[in-house]
Amino acid sequence: MLGILVGLKAEARLIRARCPDAPVAISGANAAGAQAAIERLLKNGATSLLSFGCAAGLAPDLMPGALIIPQWVLVNGSPIKTDAALSRDFGVGQPGVLHGGMLHSDRLVATAADKSALHAQTGCLAVDMESGFVASTGLPFAVLRVVCDDSKRDLPPAARDVLAEGRISPFKLMRSLMRQPGQISDLIALGRDAKAARDEMARFLKRSA
Repeated sequence: MLGILVGLKAEARLIRARCPDAPVAISGANAAGAQAAIERLLKNGATSLLSFGCAAGLAPDLMPGALIIPQWVLVNGSPIKTDAALSRDFGVGQPGVLHGGMLHSDRLVATAADKSALHAQTGCLAVDMESGFVASTGLPFAVLRVVCDDSKRDLPPAARDVLAEGRISPFKLMRSLMRQPGQISDLIALGRDAKAARDEMARFLKRSA
């Protein structure tokens, strides 16, 4: 049975349309939540796993909406190969899909400087906060991610602060905006790119079903 790990509730809604019978666990975009979510999937009998959702671009030429099905996930400096058959099931070989490496991070990678440094150190295309937990189980696994914020973007403070239990917390958002109202234009741009990325992923899921 396939189990699916995502960071946010919006990502869960996307993949449930493609895999309505698979259990989906939400990490809340933090390491403790991801570990607990993986444990729930294993307890429910998952025999293979998919890491799904958004990623931050590391390679300088990747734009929001770039689709990645990596060949390996880099976890604590060690590459762990994805399962070829499961990756094919989710669209390896489809036009425009990128391969290569996905970097796992236990913390949010929020600045352009950090993204550039990580790309130089690892050569990975992008980074997320769930794939390492999937890769480390020892089960067959695949990763399907879409770039939401590119390597040149510093995430505005609100984007770093508002995640709560896998969704946007309106209270945290308003508090951040009151402290730093100048970030509103950056938030609007990020929201526009994130929506474009989710729309591209939705189209891809329909094509590859």
